Amino acid sequence: MTAIRPVDAASILLLDRSGGSIRVLVGRRSSKHVFMPDLYVFPGGRRDAGDRLVPVAGSLNPLARERLAMRAGTRCSDSRLRALGVAALRELHEEAGITVGAPLAEPGEGALSFRPDLSSLRFLARAITPAGMVRRFDTRFFTLFADEARVDPSGATASHELEDLRWVDIFDHKGIQMPDITVLILEELQKSIQEDESLPFGRTAPLYYARRGRFHRDLL
Repeated sequence: MTAIRPVDAASILLLDRSGGSIRVLVGRRSSKHVFMPDLYVFPGGRRDAGDRLVPVAGSLNPLARERLAMRAGTRCSDSRLRALGVAALRELHEEAGITVGAPLAEPGEGALSFRPDLSSLRFLARAITPAGMVRRFDTRFFTLFADEARVDPSGATASHELEDLRWVDIFDHKGIQMPDITVLILEELQKSIQEDESLPFGRTAPLYYARRGRFHRDLL
């Protein structure tokens, strides 16, 4: 059996801190999905080839980019790292109807209707799907404060890819059925928030992966 190689993916934890608690946006994956159907996850998906070519309104913060580049392999390039940020914001737009960036007056056919603004993205964590799964992803998880991005939390709209959108207290997600890795990433966010609510751009980020049947957590 041919081994499935992980493909680049990006996911985003959009945070609303306008109330007395910090909430994160999650949605339920459609039952039609082969990978993790009917579970609540953060908006996200695989990096498309065209994401490298998308013009941006704001570049990745240098500290976030530096951390993102760690252990990225020989294929690491500025365009690939930028594409990961673009993928996160593109998926947020496609799955939750939220735009982060500058609108385009005349977008090209099949192109994004806006230029993504990557400047407020923090790199939170990275996780590689273990071998043996029906799909494998090398996912980078970003955080984004809604107020910094000038996003109205009430504007989130469900899609055929991500249903039943909810804003969930990051410290109280009981009753929400999530994949194990989603819960782990949420726990990483909890620890980071407790250490510094501003989520500094250059903070260390965990890397989750499996090797020889054992689960590992390294720091980048």
